[in-house]
Amino acid sequence: MTGVPSPRRCAAGAALLACIAAPALAAGDRAFGEHLASECVACHQLSGRYQGIPPILAWPEETFVVVMNEYKLRRRANPVMQTIAARLSDEEIAALAAYFGSLPAPPAQ
Repeated sequence: MTGVPSPRRCAAGAALLACIAAPALAAGDRAFGEHLASECVACHQLSGRYQGIPPILAWPEETFVVVMNEYKLRRRANPVMQTIAARLSDEEIAALAAYFGSLPAPPAQ
């Protein structure tokens, strides 16, 4: 059937769209992100300590958005992060990106 894209083509298009749209989504509300961050910092410590869970302090906003969308689309394998990301709207992801991106980098370990 012509004119109907294959599932593979749609998936590739969605990935490209997520990468292209990511910088636009990164203009989030930092205060809203701080409000939402309590669940994140239960595991991703604000001290930057790395105990098997990577720190997310000072991540570039675009990187944060892309990574969260990869979890949301189940392209990154981590059931906990997939579940959390699936519940977040684009606005919430952008707000979290703005908040964590504004924090100072963790000290070198």
